Amino acid sequence: MTTGPVIGTKTMVVSPHYLASAAGARILQNGGNAFDAAVAVSATLAVVYPHMTGLGGDAFWLTYSAGEGRVRAYNGSGRSGYGVRRDCYAGEDAIPRRGVRSAITVPGMADSWSAVQREYGRLTLGEVLEPAIGYAAGGFPLSPDQYGNSVLAGAALSPAASAIYLPGGVVPAAGSRFVQKQLAVSLRVLAEGGRDTFYKGKIADDISQYMRASGGYLTREDFADHEGNWDEPISTDYHGHTVYQVPPNSQGFTALMALNILEHYNFGDIPHGSYEYYHLLVEALKLSFRDRDRVLTDPAFSRIPLEQLLDKQYAEQLAVSISLAKAAARGIEPVGRDTAFAAVVDDEGNAVSFIQSLYFEFGSGVVAGNTGILLQNRGSFFSLDPGHINTLEPHKRTFHTLMPAMACRDGKPAYLYGTQGGEGQPQTQSLLLTRMLHYGMDPQTAVNAPRFVWGRTWGEPTQELKVEGRVAPGVLSQLSEAGHLVRTVGDYDGIVGHAHAIAIDGNGYRSGGTDPRCDGAAIGW
Repeated sequence: MTTGPVIGTKTMVVSPHYLASAAGARILQNGGNAFDAAVAVSATLAVVYPHMTGLGGDAFWLTYSAGEGRVRAYNGSGRSGYGVRRDCYAGEDAIPRRGVRSAITVPGMADSWSAVQREYGRLTLGEVLEPAIGYAAGGFPLSPDQYGNSVLAGAALSPAASAIYLPGGVVPAAGSRFVQKQLAVSLRVLAEGGRDTFYKGKIADDISQYMRASGGYLTREDFADHEGNWDEPISTDYHGHTVYQVPPNSQGFTALMALNILEHYNFGDIPHGSYEYYHLLVEALKLSFRDRDRVLTDPAFSRIPLEQLLDKQYAEQLAVSISLAKAAARGIEPVGRDTAFAAVVDDEGNAVSFIQSLYFEFGSGVVAGNTGILLQNRGSFFSLDPGHINTLEPHKRTFHTLMPAMACRDGKPAYLYGTQGGEGQPQTQSLLLTRMLHYGMDPQTAVNAPRFVWGRTWGEPTQELKVEGRVAPGVLSQLSEAGHLVRTVGDYDGIVGHAHAIAIDGNGYRSGGTDPRCDGAAIGW
């Protein structure tokens, strides 16, 4: 386990897989900037972490251009197909979580690569995709995390997906060479032809033809009409920093709401790792989740009152409602878990914080024909209840858990941070930022420290507070006595997510921290 931060004087890359971090570092050393490197990391993750992310999924980005001196957000999430309606699932209680009928939103990631590269990149798309193509065609050592998830979810894979991820019907051993020839071909097509080959050309044709033949709903028109968008990020001021998130349909505002609530407490009087520390964060986040579940959907379909939710006076009202002695009884629905967060800072001061996902491990479990592309099942989170805020409608984005974070000091990036895990993202982000800001922890120490995740995972009837076993027994007892349904998990348990962070200090040094709970690396230069 890494015990101290990696420090770079010029650049830093963090990601959940060491080969992806190395790909980003290589791009930086070969003349690319942070935006080029971020796309290279993203694409490499789509190859070497296929259970978490892929070309058939979505991505959200926060970018800081030193030349422009501003933070921007890119929404790389897809919409449901024009022909995808609630009556497609008549007589069913919910959209299936696996299979071709769960793959009902257009993959947005390839578009996001093109948008970031076109707007700010220095190299060609072909150059930044080269590491990913190489690992897909030539193979790479299969990670322990992919092995574990293949054992867990292998039964959910379609025959075409099984042929790739379970060759010969067997889960490949960790460390064995894993090759994805079909995906390499698709990546080459994208590198040579650009974005439109994915949405208006060969790849769109191949996926839509497969969907039509297999009983799916996405069409060529759905792909052709897809377009991500640049947005103004949302933000709040917190202890001398401006903290940025991607606006809805991302759940990012929940983390800002939690910070606004926490602002009313003096962390100088709250020891790190104490009962008060954990209890306060959990209760603040519960209040944020309550409002999130009430309003979050595609803002093109329903107004989301961010001005009220992020209002400091509203946060004060919420803070007053928290009991420091008793856990509030609140409930939420499970929202998925498997994601990949990464971040890059270059020597010019450019910074990118981004996150991508297939939603569940291996997404829908469906590989589209001969493309080698796993399709996400993000759309399975739509509700079939016509009165639900997140009800399924044609050409609509769903409630999305993905939420990269960036905190700026004096107008420049100070912290880039994020994590894997649906419900856990705002929770772990709150832990990371409070640890770095209030307790002076470097990114690696903040990531290593014990974490929790509150909520109900799929198939479980209770709202548990899962806490890593390194938390002091007395603190666990106090949390239980306060009414938290505490379940102790492993000392470094993947259920609390895979978190990574970069901090930039007053000397301009870049400190990186990557999670010992995954296969990642921080690489500084």
